[in-house]
Amino acid sequence: MIVGVLKEIKANENRAAMTPAGVEIMTQSGHTVLIEKNLGVGSGFDDAHYIQAGAEIVDSPAEIYARAGMVMHVKEPLPSEYDLIRENQIVFTYLHLAASEELTQALIKSGSIDIAYETIQKADGSLPLLTPMSEVAGRMAIQQGAKYLEMAHGGNGVLLGGVPGVDPGTVLIIGGGEVGTNAAKMACGLGAKVYILDTRLQRLRYLSDIMPKNCFPLMSSPATIRKLVREADVIVGAVLIPGAKAPKLVTREMLKIMKKGAVMVDVAIDQGGCFETSRPTTHVDPIYTIDGVVHYCVTNMPGAVAKTSTQALTNATLPYALEIANRGWENACRENPEIKQGVNIVKGKVTCRGVADAFGMEYLPIDALL
Repeated sequence: MIVGVLKEIKANENRAAMTPAGVEIMTQSGHTVLIEKNLGVGSGFDDAHYIQAGAEIVDSPAEIYARAGMVMHVKEPLPSEYDLIRENQIVFTYLHLAASEELTQALIKSGSIDIAYETIQKADGSLPLLTPMSEVAGRMAIQQGAKYLEMAHGGNGVLLGGVPGVDPGTVLIIGGGEVGTNAAKMACGLGAKVYILDTRLQRLRYLSDIMPKNCFPLMSSPATIRKLVREADVIVGAVLIPGAKAPKLVTREMLKIMKKGAVMVDVAIDQGGCFETSRPTTHVDPIYTIDGVVHYCVTNMPGAVAKTSTQALTNATLPYALEIANRGWENACRENPEIKQGVNIVKGKVTCRGVADAFGMEYLPIDALL
């Protein structure tokens, strides 16, 4: 198969969808890999590294879309790419379709096969291609929260870890999955008082076992959230329903009872955000303030640490990309239920229930097409 790896065009997105090491493995398996010029510059890889690994360097995204049977990105296709996507072409990337009806409609119209990193799912419910970026984003959420607590950014001037004789700051993390767990580890390491909420009792038991004494796992409920937002200096939104829009768990009304200068970091913004007042921001313009509360809602947080993120992402995505290229998407779905879970749209048919429900579209189970 001809596999094309596209340079990211989303603002301040420096990740690459494949490292030179990944290219070498793909070419050794008999596939042709097209790399868009300057793909890896932001991640520390120049074109020479990719050529040495066996790739062909291509000048334009249009040529990659025209030649490749499967195209790979990190982030979702943007409007300038919609008309380049071909019928029957495999698009393999983070899609987050439930947050964008425009993109969903464009992919339906294209007749492509659209496989989302974030909905590939193991039998135990884990999300192997989302996990590495969730680990990065969770850790970054606390870094950003601590930074924007500084008064120069409109924060309330609290040092999360405190100092001897002064109370530490309070961090509320809503969601105890990979993002929430990694955020809690970072916040606890700084010495903050940390509350982490989840609705799964088994997960709370696990968190209670692994977390240090300054972390308090609690059952999530609207009443608990209302109580804790009053105390929090930093709130991290770490809620995920695979393939579906994130629920709005912190309402506009709750902002009125929060501390002025508190910071809200919405890691769920890719799926629409779990704070009612969230709207997407960028690394160039990352924050805004509503009712005295600072909001950080950058949609591609791991793009700021691209050297780490690119390697972590390739480690996770490469086995699946190789399987799709080796077997074709249909056989890969038949033989690997994890990949089957990742298929969101096939030739105009929505095969992910969360996406269909988000926009009131007809849902067709993927098995009907295999």
